Amino acid sequence: MLKLSRLFASSHRVSETMLSQKADLRDSLWLLCGSTTHSAGISTATNDYSAKGYTPSQIYVPYSVFKGKAALSLSPRLPTFTKLDSGAVVIDRCGSMMMTFVPALGERKYDWEKKQRFALSATEVGSLISMGPTDSCEFFHDPAMLSSNAGQVRKSLSIKPHADSSCYFMSLSVVNNILKTKEYLSVPVTTAEFAVMKTACSFALPHIMGWDRLTHDQSRGKHDHQSKVDPQVLDLEWAK
Repeated sequence: MLKLSRLFASSHRVSETMLSQKADLRDSLWLLCGSTTHSAGISTATNDYSAKGYTPSQIYVPYSVFKGKAALSLSPRLPTFTKLDSGAVVIDRCGSMMMTFVPALGERKYDWEKKQRFALSATEVGSLISMGPTDSCEFFHDPAMLSSNAGQVRKSLSIKPHADSSCYFMSLSVVNNILKTKEYLSVPVTTAEFAVMKTACSFALPHIMGWDRLTHDQSRGKHDHQSKVDPQVLDLEWAK
């Protein structure tokens, strides 16, 4: 009986230690990811999908950089698929790498209600990945291009290295002639932060193109797609 009581006491101490460690880990992750600091952070999610009832389309893993005047978040948006009457499965909506800029309200405070998005296409992701230390690039988006409303709302994203190559400036300009507003957000990212973005984009590129679905399904021999494969709630670039 004495040995048994000692065993229970030891198990209780171990449980308390594990709970304490989990609490410390949650606090550390909150400080790293959830708080608005001036450093980079990654939000994490459990991979025990079946136990929690999660699906891959419900998991958000942005890479975020918080700086003094604005914050920048980079996150993949997967494509959606449609099954044709012939049985073929085709892309219904292309994927992208979504960049979200958020202006700062003050020290460690950001105005998420005024966020602006810019969705990088696969080709634009390729331009970012191929950038060298002294290269720069600029992209322009217009939702009403080739229509009578062209130019009413314009977005331009520029990525330029600092003169001493110590960092990159990622800047987004949004001109809305309908609302008569003009917004400009710029976030400096270190070479290390930029390297993480390039590596993440390289990894995500086949996924936003849908090529991972092709190789995955062929390897498993699956052809039982639903009419909509991997439905997901997408944060569209032009949605507010």
